Amino acid sequence: MAGGAAALLVFAGLVVGLRRARRAAPPPKPKLPPPAPPTREVTPPEGAVPVPVTVEVPRPAPAPPRPNWSAGLSRSRAGFVGKLEGLLRGRASLDEQTLGEVETVLYGADLGVRTAGEFLAVVRRLRSPEEVRSALEARAREILESLPSSVDEPREKPHVILVVGVNGSGKTTTIGKLAARYARAGKQVIVAAGDTYRAAAIDQLAIWAERAGVEIVKGAPGGDPASVAFDALKSARARGVDVVLVDTAGRLQTDQGLMDELAKIQRVMRKELPSAPHEVLLVLDANTGQNAIRQAQEFKKAVAITGIALTKLDGTARGGVVLGIAQEVSLPVRYAGLGESLDDLADFDSAEFAKALFEPAAE
Repeated sequence: MAGGAAALLVFAGLVVGLRRARRAAPPPKPKLPPPAPPTREVTPPEGAVPVPVTVEVPRPAPAPPRPNWSAGLSRSRAGFVGKLEGLLRGRASLDEQTLGEVETVLYGADLGVRTAGEFLAVVRRLRSPEEVRSALEARAREILESLPSSVDEPREKPHVILVVGVNGSGKTTTIGKLAARYARAGKQVIVAAGDTYRAAAIDQLAIWAERAGVEIVKGAPGGDPASVAFDALKSARARGVDVVLVDTAGRLQTDQGLMDELAKIQRVMRKELPSAPHEVLLVLDANTGQNAIRQAQEFKKAVAITGIALTKLDGTARGGVVLGIAQEVSLPVRYAGLGESLDDLADFDSAEFAKALFEPAAE
């Protein structure tokens, strides 16, 4: 018994001693990372040619070519200004006989009655036939620059453009070119095939959308155009799309049923976006001359037109109709079609137009 008790006391003393030793011991040192291997500078062998490292930097989209207004208005210049120059060439003064002949040319040039009358008044105040061309150019520029300013820059997503016009005016082509312009500027675009009355119109717009590299929303032929516009707008809002271009059925300005359809499309779009459409673009064919002025007058009664796209200027002698539209409808011409390619829809420029229309003939 006495021996066992002594053993227990000895064991207890060892345990207590170990615990005190642990408490008194310094904390363990943290492990250091292994040393880095020694570095050695490598010298290229004599005569070695350094290999350049090529880093691909994204290039900005190429800017569209500068519009060639002179070439685009060559037929209009020959058909209007060319006739005036031929009439006045060799004349010493602006006598009554000459003024009568000038009046005939002006009223036959698809300028519109008001513009032709103003041009004639300008000519009557001149003293020499040599002053006619520059005086008419200055008056043309004044007429165009007096128009209300075009639509403001887009401030809301999506920016919605409703495109209207008669069949054959170049409406679908204009939408395709506009889509390409916005896409080239880095905008995400949806086109809505709202001309559901013609299956060919839907197919044509799909081809233009593919060429422009943008998305298209379309319905079945014969479907509700307002539903197509609504679906396109809803999709655009959900995905943060920048621009929506809405095609509509080509219609005569005298077709009240189709004009009412335009009002319905706008009402339905406003259920999704109260401010839509932000622009209503009327597409007119310059080849129709003064009939384009009548179309603009009738469409303006039915829809809140904000601007005009005048197509096919390069293929007509009736480009002076721009002045008639400006005088008699007071709507800004926003775009001019100067050719068939994607890049041939130019921002309308009053000074460039007037300069090109009245450019003197080459000697």
